[in-house]
Amino acid sequence: MASALHEEVRAGLRDLGFDEVRFAALPDADVGASLGAWLDAGHHADMAWMERTRDKRADPTQVLPGARSIILLGVNYSLPDAPPVAERPRWARYALHADYHDTIRAGLVEAGRVLERLAGVGPDDYRYYVDTGPVLERGWAARSGLGFTGKNAMLISRTHGNWLFLASILTRLALPADPPIRRRPPPADPAAPGAHAGLLCGKCTRCLEACPTQAFPSPGVVDSRRCVSYHTIENKGIIPRELRPGIGDRVYGCDTCLEVCPWNRFAQEGRRLLLSVRHDLRDLSLAELLALTPERFAVVFRGTAVKRLKLSGLLRNACIVAGNAGDRAHLPALQLLAQHPLPVVRAHAVWAVFRLGGGATLASARAVEADPLVLAEYAAEESRAVAG
Repeated sequence: MASALHEEVRAGLRDLGFDEVRFAALPDADVGASLGAWLDAGHHADMAWMERTRDKRADPTQVLPGARSIILLGVNYSLPDAPPVAERPRWARYALHADYHDTIRAGLVEAGRVLERLAGVGPDDYRYYVDTGPVLERGWAARSGLGFTGKNAMLISRTHGNWLFLASILTRLALPADPPIRRRPPPADPAAPGAHAGLLCGKCTRCLEACPTQAFPSPGVVDSRRCVSYHTIENKGIIPRELRPGIGDRVYGCDTCLEVCPWNRFAQEGRRLLLSVRHDLRDLSLAELLALTPERFAVVFRGTAVKRLKLSGLLRNACIVAGNAGDRAHLPALQLLAQHPLPVVRAHAVWAVFRLGGGATLASARAVEADPLVLAEYAAEESRAVAG
């Protein structure tokens, strides 16, 4: 049952720019019940921090002892659809903003002050995160009724579709919980991965069918080891050869399973009070990315989420996009990158050069190559050529 304080807090946080404000009670064993099985299956790939914090993720009271409520906050980052432009690689939509960790965090600082002013809590009685702490924000957002977990394992809002940044505030303040969207009947095994997915998806499987690398072993379960977003952002090493064609023209992240969702028909554009759009990133050509220097990278991507990928990761991804593009005009840039100081860049540049039919031009680079990862790329391409 709502209280005056409950609604005052909601209104105060919405005034700061949060498009959604919902509440859930702690603890709740159902939220995160399937996390252990997902981790045990290795679906987190090499994101070891998720394994290290599995207990805290399953129980937020281990993050903030005595926590009684969690406030779930959503910020709509929807952008108008833009038709693909030749030689313009695709970026995940969220990346086309100033780093949301920074801009939304500023809102969370103010949210803490709202709690202190309205509820009289102290700064030690709450803790906030925006995708930065051991909190299962998507699970708690579903528990609070902010949305539901789709077959693409993402939170889907009936108002905002798939386009929400999520943040959370753990607090020792007891606030009435908002009701979730109910499942009838409840899942037979709440601890099974994907058990709570697809509540309002009906028979639709567009997201599962559209995934370019078949990263969904079952509805609601993402295997990071096959996910384009994981490999182009979180993976700091070699991207598996068999997945590279599926990356297509995606240079940072992947929105495919979000974009095809019919619920986006109802998505309303957000207020963007806590966001700053970077339209210039969408205009960058593949040639510009392949030619990036450390200095240019620092200037262009300062203050964006892309900066955490580092130049080496972006060059690696750009090499894959170039190899998939089939445009031999990129060969000179790729030949230079095949001599880059970092093996991770050289390896993917070698792959791309061979994909464009320029393998013979790397004879000199091949002769002096000593890194086993790069040599493995040469060997694989040479074997492929022999096999015909």
